[in-house]
Amino acid sequence: MPRTKKWTIDDSENIYRVKRWGDGYFEIGQNGNLHITPDPSNTDMRIDFKAVIDEIKQEGIQFPLVVRFHDILRSQVALLNKTFQNTLKEAEYNGGYMGVYPIKVNQMREVVEEIVDAGAPFNYGLEAGSKAELLTVMALNTNTESLTILNGYKDEEFMRLALLSRKLGRKTIVVIEKFSELVLLVRIAEELGVAPIVGIRSKMTVKGRGKWASSGGDRAKFGLTISEMINAARYLEEHGMADCLKLLHFHIGSQLTDIRAVKESIAEGAMIYSELHRMGFKLEYVDVGGGLGIDYDGSQSTNDSSRNYSMQEYVADIVYGMKQVCDLEDVPHPILVSESGRAITAHHSCVVTQVVGEIKAHGAGIATKLVDGEHVLVSDMRELIEIIDNQNNLQEIFNDASQFKEQALHAFKLRVISLEELAKIETLYWQIMGKVQLRIKDAEFVPEEMQELDYALSSQYLCNFSVFQSAADTWAIDQILPVVPLTRMNEKPTINCSLVDITCDSDGKLDQFISEYGISNIVPMHNLKPDEDYYLGLFLTGAYQDVMGDMHNLFGRLNEVHIFSHDDDPKDFYIEEMVHGSSVEDVLSIMQYHPSSMAKSVKKMIDEHVAQGQMQPREGVKWTDFYEDCLKGYTYLKT
Repeated sequence: MPRTKKWTIDDSENIYRVKRWGDGYFEIGQNGNLHITPDPSNTDMRIDFKAVIDEIKQEGIQFPLVVRFHDILRSQVALLNKTFQNTLKEAEYNGGYMGVYPIKVNQMREVVEEIVDAGAPFNYGLEAGSKAELLTVMALNTNTESLTILNGYKDEEFMRLALLSRKLGRKTIVVIEKFSELVLLVRIAEELGVAPIVGIRSKMTVKGRGKWASSGGDRAKFGLTISEMINAARYLEEHGMADCLKLLHFHIGSQLTDIRAVKESIAEGAMIYSELHRMGFKLEYVDVGGGLGIDYDGSQSTNDSSRNYSMQEYVADIVYGMKQVCDLEDVPHPILVSESGRAITAHHSCVVTQVVGEIKAHGAGIATKLVDGEHVLVSDMRELIEIIDNQNNLQEIFNDASQFKEQALHAFKLRVISLEELAKIETLYWQIMGKVQLRIKDAEFVPEEMQELDYALSSQYLCNFSVFQSAADTWAIDQILPVVPLTRMNEKPTINCSLVDITCDSDGKLDQFISEYGISNIVPMHNLKPDEDYYLGLFLTGAYQDVMGDMHNLFGRLNEVHIFSHDDDPKDFYIEEMVHGSSVEDVLSIMQYHPSSMAKSVKKMIDEHVAQGQMQPREGVKWTDFYEDCLKGYTYLKT
């Protein structure tokens, strides 16, 4: 008898692709547990996820929950900025780099504060695309050297807040999305006597690749056409504000899968910048928008859930592409701005859920022993299971069994067979399908109708979480998110399954998974043990998934555990903070901001300007009241 090959962690790696999507942060440890390297530059620091789970349980914190590794967040901020710095130096690029984090990707206060702190040495700024986000970044982005980029559609309150930020000495750039916004901005700026910093967004002809390709092209939601950009520049010139036009912005889509789209957009954007500069408008910045993707499925391809490039290649194509055009056109190299959000936040956060039950495809079955007078359909199905081991034509077995099952259902409806006989036939049918599945497992060719047996015979693992709250993109846009067991990966997983949540909605499920052959509708998991908890991790959820969940079934937000690595700790980590899950709160409170402290922060800045004589006391009071009124007001545009 041939010796059964011992299962190894390499076999699990082939299934779950941890190293490929983990990007240096996650790997399978020799003990079969998932390990975390919070800072890939320090590989001596490794955290065992089983130890994290044990500490969470010891602290009495309930699952499901979100685990945040703040060191990963800080590492990504540093990596992006250092990659740009090194590439600029290597390319002899004369402009600089000033990145901004778009807070729409993850507005959680702890996340934004960590990014601001980690980005301080690089003057890394923030981007806002709504009034509530603007109020937030005004309070948090206090670095006078960093940029604040304002995108999205804007009303009068929005413009006044932006100009208040300018009065407070911030490099706040209002990006014009439509011409009427420029008219509004100029009017208010003249009224207040404040010189704005203006950016214009180009409606690019280049389209991105992937799910968000519609962000570019003639039908794009945002941006100005070429003629509108020229009119906007000349409008500023007519109002004596030509020097206020400082930035060109373009964006061709989130999660760009193909590096060619990046190259094409840079080539087009660089030419627009050069022409505007030649027309006499001395722009200083070119904002290439977001789009830096991550490899959700580990395929390193142009799949919607992947990318065919590295961060280094992305940065190099931006820097060298811009330099080449600027040198050819004999214009200064602009300061480059990017708005990477997904690439910054995705890896740092994951959802940990406990499997609380198994739903088997064909139930427990019943006894199928022969009895006198049984119907011929039962006898026929029993005959199939008796001969299958010696039958090479599995297609015939499959067809006959499927036919007998269908006939039995019709016979039951006509009261020809009893309910118990129907149950016997179904039990025998699933036994036959199980044998067929095992026989075709290693076959070179499997007929199309038999290829679905793995899914048909798979279980459903019931997980204690809500897809709609914690993995909205898997339901809404079929986004692939890595799902792996957190322990036992040195054991062979023997249960093929999909995952279902505890909501009362049939769409509350995960049935698209990474596999060694691409994307599969099932994932191998380990059998459940009665005396042992089984935990799964849903990874790369730090971008959008943290903030897009709704109140479906009123489950609300999950508990959160914030992890920091520490060399002096025997477990190499400690729980820095535990944030209780929330229920009914207003928008900012749900996002764990504190409006009162935000107001105090802005008031402090205003008071400083009053004390320095840069603002009149009465004006200071007016602006303080205005900011507080905005905090209390409606989040949508006032029309």
